[in-house]
Amino acid sequence: MDRLLFCFPGNEALGENLLNRPGYRIGKAILRRFPDRESYVRILTDVKGENVDILCTLHQPDDKLMMIYFFSQLAKQLGAKSVRLIAPYLAYMRQDKEFHPGEAVTSDLFAQLLGSWIDELITIDPHLHRHPRLSDIYDIPTTVLHAGPLIVDHIRKHLSKPVLIGPDEESKQWVAAIASQVGCDFLVLKKERLGDRTVRIDVPDAPKFRDHSPVLVDDIISTGHTMMETAGHLNEHGIPPPVCIGVHAVFAGNAWKEMLAAGIRHIVTTNTIAHPSNAIDVSELLTSRLFSQGFRSGDHVE
Repeated sequence: MDRLLFCFPGNEALGENLLNRPGYRIGKAILRRFPDRESYVRILTDVKGENVDILCTLHQPDDKLMMIYFFSQLAKQLGAKSVRLIAPYLAYMRQDKEFHPGEAVTSDLFAQLLGSWIDELITIDPHLHRHPRLSDIYDIPTTVLHAGPLIVDHIRKHLSKPVLIGPDEESKQWVAAIASQVGCDFLVLKKERLGDRTVRIDVPDAPKFRDHSPVLVDDIISTGHTMMETAGHLNEHGIPPPVCIGVHAVFAGNAWKEMLAAGIRHIVTTNTIAHPSNAIDVSELLTSRLFSQGFRSGDHVE
């Protein structure tokens, strides 16, 4: 049975891609704001007995939560069988411990809040650091998908002689895994602390890679500072400007323009968050899982 898909504001482009694939019918609703920024929600499509999907990526989440709450509760009041949230980017995953006394562990609190409104959650590459699985903090069924294979395919198709770059030793495992799938070399920058304020950056085998296409990959591009610093170190060692690839195009403030001005050759992201840098489509990744299982407990990891 087809599901009803409601695309929230800002998610229309990805929604069109999903609707071009079998399994969905478009749901119609009026979602807008009053002049004082309060949310207005009206569902126009009959949802009684239907499985309803909300497509709403969650960057800048505080602007979206009330609309998700009102919509999900209204859909259930109108008889929807289930309400599932497709959030390609999942917010509030970084504050996953109390770093200082009195801090809110917002990853856990956000999971409790969202899980009390919806029946199931699907997301792509959440920032899991201290929690091995999303189901460690979410009580509802969750599905975690990975954009890694799409990034690998993009590198193979669009870059000649790529070399994957890790900005530090912590990134080695992530960079090595992608390089292995691409079938290319990788290198990891080495940091040597010379004093309280002085750090020397070494680029191993730099001369070997001066005719390669350096590629920096990360799950989230937010401020872009790490990528800009890494690009500077590569330049100092005669390596060409890198291509930066990110799963989630958060780009806080003027990060995108600052990165381009810093000598980065090109920036590529997936369309989990709509942005001019989007060049990798996740719609097939989503639909490959959206209709392949019913409710279950725990994560399904691709």
